[in-house]
Amino acid sequence: MRPGDEGRPDRPARGRDQTGATYDRQAPARRPGARAGAGARGPRDTFRGRGAPAESGPVTAYEPRQPRLQVPDSVTADQLDPEARAQLNSLPNDLADSVARYLVAAGLDTDPERSYAYAQAARRLAARVGVVREATGLAAYRTSRWAEALSELRAARRMTGHDEYVPLMADSERALGREDRALALIHEVDASRLDRGTQIELRIVESGIRRDQGLAEAAVVVLQVPELTSSRLRPWSARLFYAYAEALLAAGREDDARDAFARAVDADTDGETDAAERLDELDGVELEDLAELEDEAEFEGEAELEDLAELEDPAESDDDAEE
Repeated sequence: MRPGDEGRPDRPARGRDQTGATYDRQAPARRPGARAGAGARGPRDTFRGRGAPAESGPVTAYEPRQPRLQVPDSVTADQLDPEARAQLNSLPNDLADSVARYLVAAGLDTDPERSYAYAQAARRLAARVGVVREATGLAAYRTSRWAEALSELRAARRMTGHDEYVPLMADSERALGREDRALALIHEVDASRLDRGTQIELRIVESGIRRDQGLAEAAVVVLQVPELTSSRLRPWSARLFYAYAEALLAAGREDDARDAFARAVDADTDGETDAAERLDELDGVELEDLAELEDEAEFEGEAELEDLAELEDPAESDDDAEE
């Protein structure tokens, strides 16, 4: 965090989604690494212009204009990261402030759909600004709008010249079932120009693709980097260990997978993965078993309270016996 950034939401990091989730499409009710299938939300149409209907073909009618999305009063334009704010300098001051507040709200809101709505509001005002398309793409990715995320991040990449969006773009291609395109996207990037975190995220996506292709051993090899055995933890270490555990499990190496999940648990101080639950599954601990243990403990606790009550009131017990 830069000096003076206290209280300012993090700018959506390039090459990482706003929640810090892995690039294996960690979405609610689905584990990271789960292949997109019938349960995944399908792609939605991208924005087609204010008031225009989503259907293709000639426009014959317009939907009523939606009420303006209200940004909380506590959100201010100066909370936006200075680097992101600099991209808004081409806009009139009032418009730049409005867009900045929408972007801040999108970054702060923990509800993915509401965050997406804020990002869309910013896009309606400033669709030709790279940071706006970046935020829209990230918000679309978080809500499993894969085709839209791909389109928006592609536009952001074209506007800014940054390759840090490629892991998200490749994973969106993977979610759409286009594995060959995803791999081509990964391999066309000059990895030497990327920071190490983004390089690792690319490997995590590629490992997931190899698992999708049934190439479990290849999925393991892709993730065998020096940081895998390093004692130093990085912000992305938990995701690396988790993805490696998934690859090992797919390769039938359950004991090694358990060790990798255990390392992910230790590294995951923010709880961004479900590594602890996966470790419990491998150890044979089921949620039902835990519920039964809790019920037994509650029953025993109630019995102890009844015994204590009788000990505290022996006279009442004697009266009961005489009757």
